[in-house]
Amino acid sequence: MGITMGSVSRSASVRTDTFWGKLQPSEHSVQIYGSETIFMDALEGYASAGLRRLEGVILISTAPHLHELEKRLRANWLNLDRARWEGRYVALLAQEVLSRFMVDGMPDESLFNSVAGAILERARGPEKRPVRAFGEMVALLWKEGNWTGAMALECLWNKSQASAKFPLFCAYPRECFKDEWSTSIRLVCAAHSRIVPGYA
Repeated sequence: MGITMGSVSRSASVRTDTFWGKLQPSEHSVQIYGSETIFMDALEGYASAGLRRLEGVILISTAPHLHELEKRLRANWLNLDRARWEGRYVALLAQEVLSRFMVDGMPDESLFNSVAGAILERARGPEKRPVRAFGEMVALLWKEGNWTGAMALECLWNKSQASAKFPLFCAYPRECFKDEWSTSIRLVCAAHSRIVPGYA
């Protein structure tokens, strides 16, 4: 992609625990991906690493992506039914969650904090377990042409991470951006602390 700031080595597959194992508190990763397979590999690795560590895993994504992810996780012998019952697997539809805090095309900070706080509390459970989250809401806003709203939401996530201390993974399809060296790609990457490889 031509962008190296905060990037990571491609030597470890994005599907492995080695890549997604123990994440730093407030680590904010982003992937700008060139294919659905590469994205799903990364999301599978991210979610499975958290579940194997008995962390709370929050997934705010589209229905097709959640469906494909669950097929992959079950194929790897992860007991999603038990994880869901224990509150460790929290899967939510991105568009529905967006509707809870978006006002006139922009995220309302008070509403966002209330919604995000409730989701985090649910995933932490009474044990106050570590939590990791994935969000596809910013990509949906970007696809709609609401770049200002998407970047405002990235900033709210950063604020939430600073206080709640949890790693977050975001992903944008490459088709959202006009060219490889676009200012918008640099703007998105600058809002994150880690860039995940998005090309084979």
